[in-house]
Amino acid sequence: MRLKSIVLAVLIGLVFVACGYKPGSYYAKKEIQGKVFVDLKVNIEDPKNSVLIKDAMNELLVHKLDAKLVNKKELADTIVVVRLNSTSFATLQYDTDGYSKLYKATSSINVQYNNVKQKLRRNFNVSGTYDFSIDSGGTISDSKRFEAIKAATSKALDEVISKIAILSFKKPDLED
Repeated sequence: MRLKSIVLAVLIGLVFVACGYKPGSYYAKKEIQGKVFVDLKVNIEDPKNSVLIKDAMNELLVHKLDAKLVNKKELADTIVVVRLNSTSFATLQYDTDGYSKLYKATSSINVQYNNVKQKLRRNFNVSGTYDFSIDSGGTISDSKRFEAIKAATSKALDEVISKIAILSFKKPDLED
């Protein structure tokens, strides 16, 4: 019985090793290579939350893709441009008095990256949502609004690596 367990474990291990599985970050690293500059296009309607996106994108690139960030566009091999397209709030539930009790925050973000060496240009949108409740009264405070948009944006940016990995399999849009 013990021998069967060992053989089964070895076979399962070989299947995973031999199948050629590579995580999405492997393909994303091939797209976002070299030194990276993150450029932020500030949303005039929501500048405070736009700045959050750049910080979150920097953190994502450094921690998940091991990118080396630079402070000048001229030094970069890859330029990543992020833009907060929109934020919105929708009421999900009302209390017995008709006041809004539960909201959904939605953030939509545009990400564009240009790899100068590979002459590669990609552009895509991601979105994230966050459900939250408020105290009685039905109005959203500025701090609740800020936290909700921050959480929705974070969820949207979680999709970035998988989107980049998927785009790595598509024929590139070459720059002129």
